[in-house]
Formats: sequence, C-alpha cells, structure tokens
Amino acid sequence: MWSGPVIYRKQGCLIERPVRMPSFAQLSKPLAPWLKVAAIVICLYLFIAGVSGMGEAFNLFGKGFANRVLAATCNPFAALMMGLLATSLVQSSSTTTSIIVGMVAGGALSIEAAIPMVMGANIGTTITATMVSFGSMRHPAEFERAFGTALLHLFFNVAAVSIIFPLEISTGILTEIAHEGQLLFSNVGGMWLCNPMKAATGPFISLLKILCFGNPVLLLFATLGITYVMLVWMVKLLRSLVLSKVEVFFDKVLFRSWPRAMLFGFLLTVAMQTSSVPTSLAVPLAGAGVLKLMQVYPFTLGSNVGTTITAFLAALATGMELPVIVAFSHISFNVIGILIIWTFPAVRKLPLLAAQYVAKHSMKARYIPVTILVSVYFIIPFTLVLIFA
Repeated sequence: MWSGPVIYRKQGCLIERPVRMPSFAQLSKPLAPWLKVAAIVICLYLFIAGVSGMGEAFNLFGKGFANRVLAATCNPFAALMMGLLATSLVQSSSTTTSIIVGMVAGGALSIEAAIPMVMGANIGTTITATMVSFGSMRHPAEFERAFGTALLHLFFNVAAVSIIFPLEISTGILTEIAHEGQLLFSNVGGMWLCNPMKAATGPFISLLKILCFGNPVLLLFATLGITYVMLVWMVKLLRSLVLSKVEVFFDKVLFRSWPRAMLFGFLLTVAMQTSSVPTSLAVPLAGAGVLKLMQVYPFTLGSNVGTTITAFLAALATGMELPVIVAFSHISFNVIGILIIWTFPAVRKLPLLAAQYVAKHSMKARYIPVTILVSVYFIIPFTLVLIFA
C-alpha cells in the first residue's frame, strides 16, 4: 500500500518520495504470538483427542481380549505379563485396573493374580508416550530427547516392578500393606470423578468413530495420523515462540522443584483420569527442548500415583473389601516405588542414565525404538503368558 508523497530537501533540491504504508502482515505482527498460542491450544486439543482416540480404537477390538487374558491364569508371573499386555492394548492403566477391580468384585479374579496384574499395568501404560515419541524420528536431536522421556517412564516402572514384584511373591508385603490401608476405608462409599478432558474430547472422538464407520482399524490409523500431525505442529509452534520465555514459565512455576513437578503430574493425571495423556504431553515439550529430562522425571512419578485414583474410587463404589485391597495395592506399589528409587540418588540415576544411553544409540540405529515397542509391549509379554499360563 502507498500513501501520499513526502517532500524533503536534499542538497538544495526538493525531492518527492512516496511512502510505503505498513502491510497487513506488519500490522498484525504483534498479534502473531497470540495467534500462535491459540494454534498451540487447538493442536493440543487435537493431540489429546488423538491420544484418547487411539485408546478408544484399541478398546473397540482389544478390551474383550483384555478381559479374557486377565482371567486366564493365577500364575503371578503370567499375571504380571497379562497386565502389561492388556494395558498395551487399551493404552490406559486406569482402564485395566478398573477392569481388574470389577473382576475381583465379581469373583472372576483372585487377589493373588490381581496384584501382579496392576504392576504389569504400570509398565504397559508407558506405550502411549513411546508411540508419541516416534513423531520426532525425522529430527535426531529432538527424537533423542523425546524418546528418552518415554524411556525414562518405562525404565522407572520396570525398575519398580523388578524390586517390588519379587518382594511381593516372597513375603506378600504389598498385600499386607494394602490390607491395612483397606481397613482405613471400610464402609466408605464411592463417588464419580468428573473428567473434563474426556467430556471435551468426547464429541470429536465420536465424530471420528462415525467417519471411520466404527471400524477400529480405520479409527486407529486416523487417530495416529492426527496425533502425529499435531505433534509436529506443536513442536514447530513452540519453537517459533520465544522458547526462553516458555522455559522460564516451566522452570520458575510448574517445574521449579521436584516436589512441585511431582505434585503437578499427580493433579493433572487426577484431572484427566489417565497417565497416558500427561506423560505424552511431556514428550513434545521435552523434544522441543522446553523441558529437561530431569524435570520430566518427578512429573511422571506424580502421574504414576495420580492414575491410581480412578480404580480406587471404582473399588470404593463396590463397597467390597477385596476390590479396595487391589486398588490400594496399586497406590502402595507406586508410592513404595518412589520411596525406594527416588529417595536414593544412586538408584534414582539408573533409569535416567539407561534412558539417555538407549535414546542416544537410537539416533544411529532406528530399528532400536521399533524393536523396543514391539518386543516390550507385545512379543515378550505374549510369549511369557503362553509359557507360564
């Protein structure tokens, strides 16, 4: 756009020069950060809907199988693997543990099998964050941070199971603690916990199900595509903003200290009633360099505890003793895991170092992440279930 001429004097002569008016892009430049924030919110919504939709897709053809395998055996080790496999299918430890609680309440599952299953569910729930990290594979440095974040959650839960599972089998300590905890909640009625995120994303997921004709395979591919595209755009938008300001917000407010980060992870997971979404949200933030691996660490631990609330309330709603013991064992398992591993700095570093090591080598050998995903969550547990069942 051009305005009227500007006349000025140069070396005794009058010179006329047109003046260019600011373009629309220049006028709207101050609004760009706000537009980007709005775009991030939209991408975040669609990303959460995509992650939740993946769980719904697996639910359509996997939940029935999950119910069948959960009731297949009472062998503790096989039960552990079944909990892992079932949670990998439905991508939600809250769903799996709620199923387990319901089956215990109905007498279809013994408490001896149920407690190892909830331990396996803790490992299986990390699959969503692992899958989300694959969205950064085209960018090596970003993928190292994102995949390392997912691995940190996986390795911590594996370490917790490796320590507590043998103790439970040999001494029954977790069952005893859970039984004592159950006595505190005797005759306590249940309640429904509002899930605003599920309410917000529900209509969009329902629309996707209609567009996919209720086909779980089509829904899975659609939600995978949405999750991947939104992940890429979120990272790009986060990078285009002034990341230093974003980092200051996380450093000074949400992740200023490990207790605050752990509490934030707990509250966010309680609000969403799933650990998959909060831990998956940490993946692109870590990939973009907004969060450091050590900041994500306590956040995921708080999320581990937060995800136990749904099944616990479901157990209270049954008004029965055994379901509450199972639900309380899930809480106890996560709390004890934090006390054993996080309390001792030397032990605390092991999952962190292992995640960094594997993520670093995964940049050079791209088959490593795929192998971990397929083997840890499906091949190994399925094979061991066949052997020990």
